[in-house]
Amino acid sequence: MRVSVIGCGHLGIPHAAAMAELGHEVIGVDVDQAKVNQLNGGQCPIYETGLPELLARHTASGRLRFTTDIGEAAAFAELHFVGVGTPIDADGRSYDTAQVYGAIRQLAPHLDRACTIVGKSTVTVGTTAKVTALAQRLAPAGTAVEVVWNPEFLREGHAVEDTLRPDRIIAGVTTTEGEKAIRAVYAPILDAGVPIFICDPQTAELAKGAANSFLGLKISYINAVADMCEAAGGDISQIVQILGIDPRIGSGGMRPGIGYGGGCLPKDVRAFTASARQLGAGQAATLLLAAEQVNESRTGVAMGLITRALGDHPVKGARITVWGAAFKPGTNDVRESPALALAQALQQAGGTVTVHDPQAVATATIRNPEFDYTSDLPASLDGADLVVLATEWPEYQQANPQTLVGRPATPLLVDCRTVLDPEPWRATGWTVHQLGRPGK
Repeated sequence: MRVSVIGCGHLGIPHAAAMAELGHEVIGVDVDQAKVNQLNGGQCPIYETGLPELLARHTASGRLRFTTDIGEAAAFAELHFVGVGTPIDADGRSYDTAQVYGAIRQLAPHLDRACTIVGKSTVTVGTTAKVTALAQRLAPAGTAVEVVWNPEFLREGHAVEDTLRPDRIIAGVTTTEGEKAIRAVYAPILDAGVPIFICDPQTAELAKGAANSFLGLKISYINAVADMCEAAGGDISQIVQILGIDPRIGSGGMRPGIGYGGGCLPKDVRAFTASARQLGAGQAATLLLAAEQVNESRTGVAMGLITRALGDHPVKGARITVWGAAFKPGTNDVRESPALALAQALQQAGGTVTVHDPQAVATATIRNPEFDYTSDLPASLDGADLVVLATEWPEYQQANPQTLVGRPATPLLVDCRTVLDPEPWRATGWTVHQLGRPGK
């Protein structure tokens, strides 16, 4: 098929490259000419595991190209994915869908033949109906323009894998023609056995919010239990194993730490909470709000652990190395990064902060230029009074503590993601503290 992908960000670029990998001819659309030039040159402006190679391969083959001309995309494609951003609105509770409606207003007047618009952006329930009415009113083809809502369930850091080999595909449709289009574009994935759920648009819209909010609840729950372990002297790592072996619960997504961040979970939990209120589901809203509050408290919890770890040495005046800037490993996305929030809290308390990250130094420097940054892991420790592991990159978990022990002024490490095996570190002279686990 000939497809367009409107919006080239953390969702659109992986999706466009993956559609080319599936054999489609793809044109990506973005308003940023510099980004379009970069993408057409096979250079990826974001980091995602496997994405630079996929992008370079398909821009070189001619199967994938990018433009700022939405009219060109309308003339080229028979199916249009809309993957523009829907950040949290100024009210802090709902989605700002201005980019979605803006994309439809620009695309629809060029649609003079039957085609399908496939919304991938995360939106409030009821949006599909409004988008359909707008598109069909503005398009010369009128009701021959189909609208399907097909929410994405990508994990940042795994976006390519999750697009090509997803757990499931959800399509909110109102006509058989819309269903046929979605089955055709995803045919190679469906042929591989991936299940598809054909439902009404409002179910598809709610499913995305429900999935991300449940993950937010799960993360907040295990963080709350980690606080109980901290107070009682229990071991959260063992509790995760005990809970995770129960098939009704599972251990996926149940890692204690300093909270969830990024461009999806924070806004999706907030917006789903607002939807629950609007729908009159007050108890659901109360439960979701509690998850938000637990998540937002994690910086304070981590600061408490750091203060206890430092003992008589105050944060003020301490030289502190923070390992991690991205909100999670596998991406250079620093939106609502718990690691950077913690770095800010440490600096506001009077610490001198140096941040290391394997991939996100450039994006973090733009968002938080007040810190010192380095991409050299051993050098990041030089002269440090404290090392704080704030993003669970494999580089930190695989680091050799014996080769690093001589670099900091004090071999003191606070693992705020509870991912390290502390014994090798302690055996080489490090003092290690972890959230929810007994410290030494």
